[in-house]
Amino acid sequence: MKKKRIIILGSTGSIGLTTIKLILEDRQSFDVVLLTANKNYKMLIKQAKMLDCKNLLIFNEQKYFQAKKMNKNKDIKIFNKISDFQKKRKMKVDYTMCSISGMAGLDPILNIIKFSKNIVIANKESIICGWNLIEKKMAKFNTKFIPVDSEHFSIMSLIGKCKTSQIETIYITASGGPFLNLPKKKFKDIIPEIAVKHPNWKMGKKISIDSSTLMNKVFEVIEAQRIFKLPISKFKILIHPDSYVHALVKFNNGTTKLLVHDTTMTVPIFNSLYYENNNKKLSSKILNFDKINNLRFSPVDESKFPIVKLLKKIPNNISLFETVLVSANDYLVELFLQKKIKFIDIYKHLKKISELPEFTKLKLIRPKSVKQIMELSKYVSLKIKSLSVLSR
Repeated sequence: MKKKRIIILGSTGSIGLTTIKLILEDRQSFDVVLLTANKNYKMLIKQAKMLDCKNLLIFNEQKYFQAKKMNKNKDIKIFNKISDFQKKRKMKVDYTMCSISGMAGLDPILNIIKFSKNIVIANKESIICGWNLIEKKMAKFNTKFIPVDSEHFSIMSLIGKCKTSQIETIYITASGGPFLNLPKKKFKDIIPEIAVKHPNWKMGKKISIDSSTLMNKVFEVIEAQRIFKLPISKFKILIHPDSYVHALVKFNNGTTKLLVHDTTMTVPIFNSLYYENNNKKLSSKILNFDKINNLRFSPVDESKFPIVKLLKKIPNNISLFETVLVSANDYLVELFLQKKIKFIDIYKHLKKISELPEFTKLKLIRPKSVKQIMELSKYVSLKIKSLSVLSR
């Protein structure tokens, strides 16, 4: 049997580690040809040995040179730029997992598309800010996109090959995070140490804060609108504390479908790896009938989670405005983690930024390049500083 050739961008992060774990459980089916990291070269070299991977890429220049010194295996080639790896390898791989976090993931994604038959993107910022650039590249090089976020994987599974005109509403579920049952009057006292403790998922600090504000659901709706090409008005966010159902789709024929899976990214990643081979079996937990018999859904309380109101400001056409929203949120979350602003200030300042005329006019401008997106992102941070968000 021919092995599936794999690239993992961001192999030392949680998504990368889960992908590697699944590959190690079925070594005879995969040939990992490239692993990448930003700084964690020691883990990267260990991964290369485990997977017999001959090519590593380390984006941080200082860590790249340190890795070159540490590496004693002459069979392992270490690169600092994707272009250097691309000069060495011309053949397309079968599957690329893109799990580099943040805005830094967009440029590597665009550079790797032409070398991959199928691409999986676990990077919200790239899809939200640069989806038109990604789509253009995928069309040029005949590369297929596979959704891997649990919500988008679920939506894809539910709608199958049906026409978008047959879909009435798509519901994306949110656990509500750690503050679902916290009285609104106590939100002003929320501290980072509590906000990062998600009740269902193990995640990094940044995404945990986004989950606690529900900003991650705002992002997921924007992603879904891009991926499935439906108006944002077709999407609704539902509170579902157990995180057992990840999406529901109501069709025009009166039927509604929902999808459940364990609270783990293993399921969507497994299904992306074996996208063209449904005969593989994943060992998963027994169906939880207690949860099935007690499914709870409720609308979002916008007085407690006003950040979901930002969806009304998002255009259905991809624009530079989304880069403003992503960049402003990144900067404000970091200020909150540093205890320089309050939890409730995140939305207050996001709303203020989103209503500035110089940014609202960007709703009419499509992104033209990674450079344009990155320069705007830096400008947004400077703009927030100039507005003195630290003084309340």
